[in-house]
Amino acid sequence: MGKRKDCVLLDKKGYFKADDKLAVYKVAKAISETMEISGFKKTNMIRQRSIVTMCIGTDRSTGDSLGPLVGDMLVKYKMNGVHVYGTLDSPVHARNLEETLLKALTIHPDAYLIAVDASLGTLDHVGCISVGCGPIKPGAGLKKELPAVGDMHITGVVNTGGFMDFLVLQSTRLSVVMKMADVIARGLHMAISEYSSVQFRDTYNDTYNVL
Repeated sequence: MGKRKDCVLLDKKGYFKADDKLAVYKVAKAISETMEISGFKKTNMIRQRSIVTMCIGTDRSTGDSLGPLVGDMLVKYKMNGVHVYGTLDSPVHARNLEETLLKALTIHPDAYLIAVDASLGTLDHVGCISVGCGPIKPGAGLKKELPAVGDMHITGVVNTGGFMDFLVLQSTRLSVVMKMADVIARGLHMAISEYSSVQFRDTYNDTYNVL
């Protein structure tokens, strides 16, 4: 579970509701814009610079399973030049994050790193997704000292925070987590697949106007 750092929220309200019928398109557009803002230029597309997605969390806690669920979904897309760390079978969590991060950066030294993690927030933001520049600090919400991760980050608010956060994560509704994981994975796939194409913005705008 992560705490955002140097967050740049691209939606006017700061968050994207996962049950919004346009959520995938909005998240994809935010990811695309954030990638460009944070240094992943269109000329750097996958042929020249790989992408590492660090999907942080564990399947031992419902609320903290957002990252591994996204990782599982991304693996199925089989995107060229995209390297996924963190799945249900092989999660990236507090105990192995530093080791996994070092491994990823050693194998892919010039990669653009996208961090995905769950977070806790206010009641009105539960079920919402945020996208921002810069790293997140995984474990900060649970008072754990872990390395900052990511050139950019994507977080999903899985439950309310502030009191007995560990138990809150354990009692989180799976349906909330699954819905956000689906939107994040599809948004990443759309943004990465069409990032270098002007058609992406046209597709988003056309869909936004039609629906």
